[in-house]
Amino acid sequence: MTALAAIIHAGLAAAWVGGMAYSLFVVQPKLRRYFGSDEHGREALTMMIAAGNRWKVLGLIAVIAASGLVLLWRTSSPLWIHLVKATLLLGATAIFWYVSWRHWPRRVFATRAELPNYQSRLRTLALVMLGLTGTAFALGVAATHS
Repeated sequence: MTALAAIIHAGLAAAWVGGMAYSLFVVQPKLRRYFGSDEHGREALTMMIAAGNRWKVLGLIAVIAASGLVLLWRTSSPLWIHLVKATLLLGATAIFWYVSWRHWPRRVFATRAELPNYQSRLRTLALVMLGLTGTAFALGVAATHS
């Protein structure tokens, strides 16, 4: 049971961190290069790519959290590591909630003049989320060696 929970927990955490890093450092720059000055085309494709993902990511977060609780109960790693990881996950989840239910709807209806500000803010929020989740992942790896 513990090994299965660890595989699920680490696998989904790696998928989340990897997906965010890939989007930030590969997909988004290529979209900017491909569309060039065609902001409307880039936004349309970005919205199509993002459509419907909020519930998938929330499900992913829920399974990461649930498997983390199983590991908390079943492993002997220090409690502080689990508490810090949980705090980081809550922070990333809060940012994801804000982006999904506040930032993104505003971005969809932004004027051309407002759009660059929303794009920049989303990049900053995504970088912070990546930092939080990446740190939590690193702590999880460290916990296996304690």
